[in-house]
Amino acid sequence: MTADYARHEHHEFLQATELAMADVGLQGALSNLGTTLGQRNKVAFAILPESGLLREKARSIKDEALADLETHIRTLESSVQSRGGTVHFAEDGADACQIITGILRQAGATRVVKSKSMTTEEIHLNPALEEAGFEVFETDFGEYIIQVAGQRPSHLVAPAMHLRVGDVAKILSPEAGETLPDDGPVLANFARRRLRTAFATADAGITGANFAIAETGTIVLVENEGNIRLSTALPRIHIAIVGIEKVIPKLADLPVFLKVLARAATGQKISVYTSLITGARKPDELDGPEEFHLVLLDNGRTRILGSPLRESLFCIRCGACLNACPIYRNVGGHAYGGVYAGPIGAVLTPLYDGLAANKHLPHASSLCGACQAACPVKIAIPEMLIELREQLHHEPGELGRIEALAYRVWARAMRSPRAYRLATWLATRTAGRIWPKRWIHRLPGGLSGWTNTRDFPAPARQRFRDWWENEGKDGHA
Repeated sequence: MTADYARHEHHEFLQATELAMADVGLQGALSNLGTTLGQRNKVAFAILPESGLLREKARSIKDEALADLETHIRTLESSVQSRGGTVHFAEDGADACQIITGILRQAGATRVVKSKSMTTEEIHLNPALEEAGFEVFETDFGEYIIQVAGQRPSHLVAPAMHLRVGDVAKILSPEAGETLPDDGPVLANFARRRLRTAFATADAGITGANFAIAETGTIVLVENEGNIRLSTALPRIHIAIVGIEKVIPKLADLPVFLKVLARAATGQKISVYTSLITGARKPDELDGPEEFHLVLLDNGRTRILGSPLRESLFCIRCGACLNACPIYRNVGGHAYGGVYAGPIGAVLTPLYDGLAANKHLPHASSLCGACQAACPVKIAIPEMLIELREQLHHEPGELGRIEALAYRVWARAMRSPRAYRLATWLATRTAGRIWPKRWIHRLPGGLSGWTNTRDFPAPARQRFRDWWENEGKDGHA
């Protein structure tokens, strides 16, 4: 694997983390994440009255929607069609790309503008469109930067957060045909000028959706830059690709999610722009697309819906768990190898792309629970990571002989009080001789992976049961 791991998907998590930890620029970009987006998330919910109840309500809506998802999808289809739109169903990413390419070809489109969408990243839409001969422009500033760089998003909300201003200047200078300065406003103005032409001349706009409302056939798009409004209002065709888990039953459900989404993502009370789009332009309306197409994507979601990891479909793609996670804040998004990064990515990537191929991701967590505490719908990510670890241990050939033997010995000791007492007695009696200090700086063999980056605590010199016999039970605790 090359050092430029930001460009391609990979399964080499351990190698990628080493590269990330050695990347001075990346470490600088990640250094303030916890005190910026992470802290804003905490403050935004702290000042929101009864925020805990609101998060529980958002969670219950998602739970109830998924419990009867087939019915809500049928209602959504009927609602969209009644307002002049067309609904397409895509079994997987290849199917979705084929559907979208077909729509564009039938319409005679050549130029496409896109809004930031993790779903289109998931199905690799841009390469498919470019291979089919379409000119594609990402219009979110961060997405535009990484499109020019040939990279992938490193964060659900801030796709170019791994880059610093100087990096962006180097990336965009060839596009500008001149050396751009390390100045944020200058770089933003260049992108604005370049993209205005694309907006004005595009035949089609492609978006994702934060939510799709079954009752009204409305898709909801949340943003801060205004590029989504231009992508949906100016081109004559609007295509929205939406994962089926984004469907919510009623319009009355939407305010609950709008109150938690922006707070979780960026610490705002509400995003700058919230667009509710219901069908194509009507005859008496001045702007909007002539055609509206909704592509509903499965891509493994139905399979997950019936699994113990169903709760992963509650995710509203806010990125709060990334901002809180100590692992993500040290290695960034590209180390995870897939489209989705951070704690939720450690769950979703194995579910979408296969557990055996992503065996390190379920272990890419300290299980500290910061992700669940930050999540606006309280997804139990640590529990799901443990479930994936359990599944992984049943994969054929996953455990080596020594590791399998160690687990068997450990399991036997845990089931036998006598064996447990003997093992702990031996460990405490020999600890001082083998490890005279409280911390072990280097473990042997395969265990050295731990002590390459941190110390390991030496066994205690005294068992708890011995301490209890001597002091604890007499009230000295």
